[in-house]
Formats: sequence, structure tokens, C-alpha cells
Amino acid sequence: MAHAHFGDSLSTNHRLIITMILNLVITITELVGGFLAGSLSLISDALHNLSDGFSVLITFIAIRLKTREHSYRHTFGLKRAEIFAAVINAVVLIGITVFLLHESFHRLLHPTAVKGSLMSGVAAVGLVANVIGTWLLHRDAATSLNIRSSYLHLFSDALSSLAVLLGGLAIYFWHLYALDPVLTLLIGLYILYQSYQVLGQAVHVLMEGAPPDIDLEEIRRAVESIPDVRNMHHVHIWTVGENDVHLEAHVNVYDMPVSETQSILAEIEKRLLERFNIRHVTIQFECDQCPEIGLIHHRESRQLEGKA
Repeated sequence: MAHAHFGDSLSTNHRLIITMILNLVITITELVGGFLAGSLSLISDALHNLSDGFSVLITFIAIRLKTREHSYRHTFGLKRAEIFAAVINAVVLIGITVFLLHESFHRLLHPTAVKGSLMSGVAAVGLVANVIGTWLLHRDAATSLNIRSSYLHLFSDALSSLAVLLGGLAIYFWHLYALDPVLTLLIGLYILYQSYQVLGQAVHVLMEGAPPDIDLEEIRRAVESIPDVRNMHHVHIWTVGENDVHLEAHVNVYDMPVSETQSILAEIEKRLLERFNIRHVTIQFECDQCPEIGLIHHRESRQLEGKA
């Protein structure tokens, strides 16, 4: 008889909720333990876990918002709420981390005693909780880029907790108190690196930047190789939410009825979806052989405006 594992019986939302709770427990435990043990590295690791808890929360919000229907006020839905949350999270973390880095430099110059046994014990709790969190998200990380991001964050948390645990043991046995601010520096720099990456990616999306993994020239070649397509220009591509890339462009074709462009549009949509995972395509067809007609219409409209 086959037996279902506990993790396999949980839905993706339940896994994310449990992971968020675990991150909150780790954060509170390490903050309290850090103050009691006098360990800056534990406090830094707590903030690292808090940031990744926000990452999981953003993932959860993104999944929930995908089910929301569009409205006249929000024609793209609320998919960018996750981007704004990421910006706020990154900015707050950068501010707190800069403060911790300042404190760690001060402790390097003036080392203070740290309770190594308590530091290691609390870090062990964080390590166990992070391992459980990575296990919970492991299955969905294979199919969702958003969840995979949270999974990798939790995996890095586990490594960070392991480093603090080993540092606490070294302090307990050999009284190497300078290890605490050194670990704080390393963790703090890693948080700054992660926060900078998240902030850069989020701002790029908010500024309507093209997805970095998509080559516009390759898209143009793919479209222009379709029979009856003369050229593609005025291309705009941007991201609204995860796996939600939008593209709009002008495509020149031979002079033909509008009904005949439908097969060309279908082929464009097929190629863009299969090769670039672009799911929303808006194409304005233009007649490649009719520039003089367009110029005549433009002159006539200008003459009418002058007479008016």
C-alpha cells in the first residue's frame, strides 16, 4: 500500500503559510536570543530570516492576486503589489543592515563577551526551522520561478544559521569573541547584496524595462521570418507579474484584407509563446506598400486643419 507523506498532502498555499510562520518564529527567537547572548550575528541572522519571510509573503500575495479579476480601475489587476512590497522590504533591510554593519565595526575594535552556548543553541533552532521550510517548498520550486526564489532564500538562511551555530561553538570553546562581529559583517554584506538585487529587479519592472532574459533582436527575427511579414518595428516589451510578459509592436505586411492577417497574428502569437513565453501580444498591422497613401491622407488632414 502506498503511503502519502505529510508534505505532499499540503497545498502550495498551506506550505507557504507554514513557512511564513516558521520564519516569524525564527526571527523572534533569534532576536531575543541575540540580545540575551549579546550576539550581533544572531540579530543579523534574525533579520536575514525576516527578509526571507517577507519574500515568502510576497510569493503568497502574488499567487493570491493572480486569481483576482481585472477591473476598470486596474486593467492589469493587482499583480504589481508584489513588486511594491519587494521595494519596501529591500529599502528597510538596507537601512537596518547598514546600522548593524556600523555596530559590527565598533565591536571589532572593542570586542565584548558573547554567550557562545546560547548563541549556538538559538542558531540550531533557526537551522532546523529553515531546513523544514526548504523541504516544504522543494516540490513547488521545480515548477514555479516565484516559489523557487523563496526556496533559495530559505536555503541560504539554513547556511547562515549553520555558520552562526559553528561560530557560537568556537566562541564557547576557544573564546574567539571577534568571530561574532566578523559573522555579522559577512551576513550583513550578503543581505545588502540580496537587497540590492531585489531592489534593482523591482525598479526595472516598475520602469517598464524589458525582461533581461529576452533578446529583442531574436524576437524580431522570429517574426520577420513569417511569410508575408515585411518587418517589425516600434516594439515594446515589459513585465506585469511573474510569467506575465506583454509585447506590442507594429508589423508591416503586404497589402491584404484584414481577415487575412488573422493567420499571421496566430503564427506570431504561437512563436512568441513557444520560444519566449510571451503570453500577451498586441500587434498593429500596417501596409508595407501603402506609404504614399498614408502620406496623402496626412496632407489632406493638415489642409483640413488649416482651413478650419
